[in-house]
Amino acid sequence: MTDESREIRIKRLTMRSMRRGIKEMDILLARYAEANLPTMSAEKMDLYDHLLRENDQDLYQWVTGQAPAPEEFGALVNEISRTYGK
Repeated sequence: MTDESREIRIKRLTMRSMRRGIKEMDILLARYAEANLPTMSAEKMDLYDHLLRENDQDLYQWVTGQAPAPEEFGALVNEISRTYGK
């Protein structure tokens, strides 16, 4: 989506954060997105976009500390976890 403006990308990622499938993930990710996307670097936004493609069951386990996140997502998942507590 190279033609996507930053503003449109933030809106798209915010919507993807809100419409997950597991209510807990909707809440956690929507709040995280709202608080962080406006100031997030393009590279971190790419990583967050990639994270949002993962299965909700896996994401929930990673964020709550029930299972370790893959290395590529480790720092981002830890940030989400710290922001909202486990």
